[in-house]
Amino acid sequence: MTNALAATMIASVVCALLSCWLVLIGWSLMGDAVSHAVLPGVVLAYIVGAPFALGAVVFGFLAVALIGAVRDRGRIKEDAAIGVVFTTLFALGLVLISVTPSQTDLNHIIFGNLLGVSTSDLVQIAVLGAVVAAVLILKRRDFTLYAFDPMHAFALGANPRLIGATLLGLLALTAVTALQVVGIVLVVAMLIIPGATAYLLTDRFRRMLVIAPVLAAACGVVGLYVSFYADTSLGGMVVLTQGVLFFLVYLFAPARGVIPAWQRSRRESDERAQEPTPDGPILAK
Repeated sequence: MTNALAATMIASVVCALLSCWLVLIGWSLMGDAVSHAVLPGVVLAYIVGAPFALGAVVFGFLAVALIGAVRDRGRIKEDAAIGVVFTTLFALGLVLISVTPSQTDLNHIIFGNLLGVSTSDLVQIAVLGAVVAAVLILKRRDFTLYAFDPMHAFALGANPRLIGATLLGLLALTAVTALQVVGIVLVVAMLIIPGATAYLLTDRFRRMLVIAPVLAAACGVVGLYVSFYADTSLGGMVVLTQGVLFFLVYLFAPARGVIPAWQRSRRESDERAQEPTPDGPILAK
């Protein structure tokens, strides 16, 4: 349970940090594609005895290259190209799993296996998480400028293609970090929900970088303990907790919540109705 809690904390914080940029750039669908497309790379890495991260990064960039090729050299639009490529690569990963003899259950790559996190798994998660977090923090200015205006970043001497490629590489590494926690199927939720939740709570990007990891870590702790006492899926409960928090913020956030906005609109409407007119104030029916 200690290893599971530590792995959840690391994966939640790293995914939440990256999610801030993914939400701003509008890469939610790309995050979904890359997180699923790394599956055959992870399986092939297992077969040849290579680090999972290496296979994930190779297939992450392969997926992006294939999406670009299908989109740029035909009539297929980007969303359709993403759907075709990531589902095909994900299916390839499932086929490789089905034909790969293994003493370990490779389906844990798809659905996660928090209770099976060993010390060596935790070390790998910690190292990958530290690398991703360090690059995100050290290069945050370049990533933020790229997220808001790639042309302005180019005018200031930055290389938008290199920045985009770096973010995609970090996305692939982050997917590997969260594999053991929630699996490939649900990792996209940890890559999107924390950033989207923080975006509803603040207009400052610096605050997003603090709010998103804090909320993600809190959801990780709550999800683990609820799962333990309710005897439910650990990874599923962690993601479900993040989703419930998002909808609570969506409904009740002071500045951007649906219900506070409705209350403000109704109050303003009542105030306008009470304003005196040439014929006197409008009487309530």
